[in-house]
Amino acid sequence: VQLVESGGGLVQPGGSLTLSCAASGFIYSDYALSWVRQAPGKGPEWVSSFGSGRGGTHYADPVKGRFTMSADSAKNIIYLQMNRLEPEDTAVYYCAVVHLGRYHGINWVGGSQKDEYDYWGQGTLVIVSS
Repeated sequence: VQLVESGGGLVQPGGSLTLSCAASGFIYSDYALSWVRQAPGKGPEWVSSFGSGRGGTHYADPVKGRFTMSADSAKNIIYLQMNRLEPEDTAVYYCAVVHLGRYHGINWVGGSQKDEYDYWGQGTLVIVSS
C-alpha cells in the first residue's frame, strides 16, 4: 500500500486548496479512507472519513461545510477540497486508510491516532496566512 499526499502550500485566509492522496495497493471498497491533520505543536486531529461501516462521508465539526472529501478509485486518488480556509486550518494533512474488518460491528467513523489506521501517508503542509 502506498499513500502519497500532495497539493499543500501557502494560501490566504478565505482561499481554497485541494489536496490529493495517490493511494494504491488496496481495494477501495474494503477500506475506510480518512484525512487527519496535525497543527504545529498540537496533537493529530481527525478531519474526515468515508467508507467506514456507518456509510457516507463524515466530517469533524471545525471543517463541516467547508471541506469536501472524495475519491476516484479508477485513478487511485483521494481528494480533500478545502474552502474558506482559516489560519486554524494550518497543519500537516495526512491521508490514512484502515481495513473495514478492523472495526466491524463497532461504531467507528474515524480517528486521530496513527495506530487506528493500517496505513498512513507522509503528509503535506498547508499554511493559511496573509
